[in-house]
Amino acid sequence: MAEVVSFRKDPNKAGEGALVLRQLGDGILRLTLNNPPVNVLSVAVLETLMGELQSAAGDPNVRVVVVASTGNVFSAGHDLAELTAHRADADGGVAFFEETFALAADLMLEITRLPKPVIAEIDGLATAAGCQLVASCDLAICTDTSTFCTPGANIGLFCSTPAVAVSRAAHRKQAMEMLLTAETIDASTAKDFGLVNRIVPKQYLTQVVTKYASVIASKSPAALRIGKEAFYRQLEMPVDEAYGYAAEVMVENMLNADAIEGIGAFLGKRLPEWKGE
Repeated sequence: MAEVVSFRKDPNKAGEGALVLRQLGDGILRLTLNNPPVNVLSVAVLETLMGELQSAAGDPNVRVVVVASTGNVFSAGHDLAELTAHRADADGGVAFFEETFALAADLMLEITRLPKPVIAEIDGLATAAGCQLVASCDLAICTDTSTFCTPGANIGLFCSTPAVAVSRAAHRKQAMEMLLTAETIDASTAKDFGLVNRIVPKQYLTQVVTKYASVIASKSPAALRIGKEAFYRQLEMPVDEAYGYAAEVMVENMLNADAIEGIGAFLGKRLPEWKGE
């Protein structure tokens, strides 16, 4: 049976006060944004997600993480009202702005560095830092009515930090198209751009995401850990350096207990029993 834990704005407030819903079952940790009406990534939400990911990193019961949302908006990005309120600070909001954007960057890096795959489950609009969150995840699956946007240019605040993740997920010119025009793109265009892997009807979204997560959760935890780290590290290297690094990783992986077990099981025509080391 899945374990359910809620993180709340107010510990004395239940239900509608939850910021992030946590559900763990069969190796899949579901983290559901629940900050209505548009799931803004306030500091409290960012801190909660960061804490969850850090806990998941060392939890052997977590094999895959899914980031989902409630409502009709996946996430509208940073809480502009929260940011604007700090313009009244003595420093004009500088310290709070620095803290907020640094925290968001740390969260996106935490997703990339997490030794477990992270899947974004999108139903609705993912805009600004919400689009950044989608682009930062290892995989992204959305409904056919989902939309995506980096709208900062419309309000005089270019989406520079979302651009880091979006430009690494989408093709360069298409990322610039999103950033410069600030126009909303549909699910099909997002798939063409490279922001999402799959588009499914709304009624099947969770079912399809769970299927993907279950397939991944059945693989060697050690192989996924080693492979995910290597994937992102080699992307930043020249191709010859990347091959040298990847070859070293392959040797390391070959010596791992799961590789010994997996290859032995394959040759012996039996199912492997992962050690997860």
